[in-house]
Amino acid sequence: MKTRLLEIIQKHWGYSSLRPLQEEAMLAALSGRDSLVVMPTGGGKSLCYQAPALLSDSITVVVSPLISLMKDQVDGLLANGIAAAQMNSSQSSGDFRVTEREIFAKRLKLLFVSPERLAMQGCRDLLRRADVRTFAIDEAHCISHWGHDFRPEYRQLRTLRDAFPEASVQAYTATATPEVREDIARQLGLRDPAMLVGDFDRPNLSFAVVDCV
Repeated sequence: MKTRLLEIIQKHWGYSSLRPLQEEAMLAALSGRDSLVVMPTGGGKSLCYQAPALLSDSITVVVSPLISLMKDQVDGLLANGIAAAQMNSSQSSGDFRVTEREIFAKRLKLLFVSPERLAMQGCRDLLRRADVRTFAIDEAHCISHWGHDFRPEYRQLRTLRDAFPEASVQAYTATATPEVREDIARQLGLRDPAMLVGDFDRPNLSFAVVDCV
């Protein structure tokens, strides 16, 4: 499986190797296991859910809090020859209909949705009919009591487990203390998750204190 992943990553992203914890995160996603992945910014979190999606038989739904970030990822995937789309408040009803057709024609590999959109019953009904089996929660610290609780709809992601009992949930963040990690897992109802925490040591960065008195 690792060989197949590397072939896909080389083809679409041009990378010939994986960064620390990426392999473990990807294999957890492919095996349908819940996971909580904590990697520093620039550590390659997005690839951990994007690459496995290409080997999945069903569409992967990515929950992203920022429309601009969502658009950047979709544009990047399309440029790399990967079928992806988004559903958020910036789109028209015509856009939604086009996306729905792509979903049911099984032409999409990744669908990016806002937490507000996913909270709507109509969206959940659509995803249930599409037999979604994988959810990737980006910026997962937003769901935690201990994290940056700036989006109430993130709190509603806890109901995904009941709405999609057969689906796996992978949570990704660059910000999570041990207490926040435990809270994220509890809030999302993660089942025996793979807990993957990266090394935050950045040898290219240094700090110094200078007494200016």
